[in-house]
Amino acid sequence: MRIDRIDGGVTAPQGFRAAGLHCGIKATGKPDLALVVSDLAASAAGLFALNLAKAAPVLVSQDHLSRSGGQARVVITNSGCANACTGPQGMADAREMAALAAEAAGCAVDQALVASTGVIGVNLKMEAIRTGVPRAVAALSVTGGADAARAIMTTDPFPKDAAVQVTTDVGAFRVGGMAKGSGMIEPRMATMLGYLTTDAAVDPATLHRALSDACRYTFNAITVDGEPSTNDCVFALANGASGVVIDEALYPALFEGLRQVARELALGIVRGGEGATKLIAITASGAATEPDAWTAARAIANSLLVKTAVHGADPNWGRLVAAAGRSGAAFALDQARVRIGSLVLFEGGRPFDERAPQAARYLQGTDLEIEVDLGTGGAHRATVWTCDLSAEYVKINAEYRT
Repeated sequence: MRIDRIDGGVTAPQGFRAAGLHCGIKATGKPDLALVVSDLAASAAGLFALNLAKAAPVLVSQDHLSRSGGQARVVITNSGCANACTGPQGMADAREMAALAAEAAGCAVDQALVASTGVIGVNLKMEAIRTGVPRAVAALSVTGGADAARAIMTTDPFPKDAAVQVTTDVGAFRVGGMAKGSGMIEPRMATMLGYLTTDAAVDPATLHRALSDACRYTFNAITVDGEPSTNDCVFALANGASGVVIDEALYPALFEGLRQVARELALGIVRGGEGATKLIAITASGAATEPDAWTAARAIANSLLVKTAVHGADPNWGRLVAAAGRSGAAFALDQARVRIGSLVLFEGGRPFDERAPQAARYLQGTDLEIEVDLGTGGAHRATVWTCDLSAEYVKINAEYRT
């Protein structure tokens, strides 16, 4: 198996077209409507917000995947309005969006998936959607992935797309994707909006399994601010246009293709986190169990004290120890170790503060690695990616609606 990066994003796989444009939801005039269409019948899978305050598009997409048995031809997305906490009108609007998309793709309504992102508690400008969809249909193209990636953005500082070609002994297939996310990012099953496409032939159950497995180590291993959204979803569509059929022998190739694309998108989300200046890989090692490793890594990554210390290039190992110790994971202080970059600042119950100046210089960088060994002697480890917390994050969110 060989995996090569390619261009094209969500439309890199054969048989997919996309479009993105401004339809009138955002007052700024920036793109706010995206379509992704498979020209062939496609298996589909989705992961959705665990937040109990689910937005209308999440509920509609969940229903459609259930009713269709895991089939979809089109995904329609608007940005600038979350259509969350909008009551019966919000559900009616999400259903109408699905119907408009299905008509555009020439498929059954339950083969249309819907996503929205933006301000909570505001009704969609449906007239803008109604007039925008025909324009988006006219703009659909095999090179439209970049436009779609821009149209799903809200506070994102840059669009995020990626694609790979996976070459196997029985042929090659492609995986493409795009994502949005910058704030309200916390790993809780599917954080942000994500879209993965492949021209491999995959049955719906296998596609859902592969999506879940890939997200575990990518989209579900990131956090910006510990805030799971009302609108989180990740979709995967597989249309079989390459002729490569995924069976159990080829499952690792599908998983790795999805994982590599999702990882690049996920790291892009953290790198572009609201107010972020640093990408931080937090690894918890020496854990007694795998759940303990994830629990500790997430606790450290979400610690406001850790995030602010890193922002200020302060090698405060005590904050790392404290976060690991209160995480709920098994922890043995006398055997624990803290490493910032290549520098061990705490080990065997004693600090090495003479290394602090060198660690402070390291923390002035933009791509950082921090590891906390929990000291249990276990072999399990997990990595969660996060970013620093800056004054700009406060400014963005203090003024989000005003």
